[in-house]
Amino acid sequence: MPVVRDLGVLLRLRYFRRLLAVRLLSQSADGVYQVALATYVVFSPENQTTPGAIASAMAVLLLPYSLIGPFAGVLLDRWPRRQVFVYGNLLRATLACCTAALLLSSVPDWLFYASALCVTAVNRFVLAGLSAALPRVVDTERLVLANSISPTAGTLAATAGGGLALAIRLLTDGSDAAVVLLGAVLYLLSALVSLTLPRTLLGPDRSLHHVRLREALATTTRGLVAGLSHLAERKDAAHALAAMTVIRFCYGALTVMVLMLCRYAWSDSESDGLALLGLALGASAAGYFAAAVISPWAVGRFGRHGWLAGCAGAAALLEPALGLPFAPAPMLAAAFVLGLVTQGSKIATDTEVQTTVDDGYRGRVFSLYDVLFNVAFVAAAALSALALPPDGRSIVVVLAVAALYACVSVAILRRRRVSDELQRARPAE
Repeated sequence: MPVVRDLGVLLRLRYFRRLLAVRLLSQSADGVYQVALATYVVFSPENQTTPGAIASAMAVLLLPYSLIGPFAGVLLDRWPRRQVFVYGNLLRATLACCTAALLLSSVPDWLFYASALCVTAVNRFVLAGLSAALPRVVDTERLVLANSISPTAGTLAATAGGGLALAIRLLTDGSDAAVVLLGAVLYLLSALVSLTLPRTLLGPDRSLHHVRLREALATTTRGLVAGLSHLAERKDAAHALAAMTVIRFCYGALTVMVLMLCRYAWSDSESDGLALLGLALGASAAGYFAAAVISPWAVGRFGRHGWLAGCAGAAALLEPALGLPFAPAPMLAAAFVLGLVTQGSKIATDTEVQTTVDDGYRGRVFSLYDVLFNVAFVAAAALSALALPPDGRSIVVVLAVAALYACVSVAILRRRRVSDELQRARPAE
């Protein structure tokens, strides 16, 4: 098969393998660190976990991606990318060690969150740099395949790192510091592997002319505004993005609920709570995988808007049916359904944006998409902090989320009908 043959060729490319190793080590460390942060906030015996604490942790993990992401490229086009990997991972290893020391000390929570925020902020530069450097180690013919392999492998590495973090925490009697130090070791290994790449191989070309930094940042800001204006002219893409933002908001609210249920309602011990959380995350991941398998057929059969509306409608019906008992087994089934719904909706939205937005604006629109995607999740966590009781059982939240899903489904179906009417009217004009 040509794909298998090209994959074999890719893996024989020395510098591609090394760049992939940098990604795998870096993202596995991210998975370790993120789980360490989450378990410290949710499952540490010394902490009285609240939805507000969970919201703060999610803000630390996700907001740097949104606020820094659109501007990271401006700096990455000025700094040697290999050095970004070396110094970025060394900096994260150092900061992770500092975080471990804070975990062992009696310090204010804001200092711990500040340290964690610095680690996740650097991550945005490393991930963007890995994507930007890929064309420097792979030929054009195999770039699409490399773009499929690298992020997928990185996601799997992050998942494996999270699983390893949970195992280490259970083996060390709940030592969050030990888990964070494991992340620091992986960051350090990623920096060392980066040194095996030639300094100038990954670019950027130093011969290229760069405008002044202030001008470049201002241009980026204007570009985002232009992308927003262009999106306002592409109604179908704008409606799909709005729908995806609401669906992501719902997923965020239910994630906080499940965390609280695992911590207080479903278990009497930390290890049982962690095991249940692992099962919930696994069920959601299985839903994501199912969406990747089903969505190409579903979009072909029902159209992008039809599949998006179907996902939201299914969630509106199944989420309260499975969630209102507040029992582990039906809630795990709900986690699978919501994983499928969220990822299926994202696939449909991605395709809608890719096919209806002009190529010259696509990058800027996807930057806005990234901001909306993460801010919606954090906003949901913040509002859940106000609405959820200590044990996570809230009929109001479950029904409100179901109502939001239903509104999305109805709105998208109406938009689909308008689009169909416009399509039929055009030949008659």
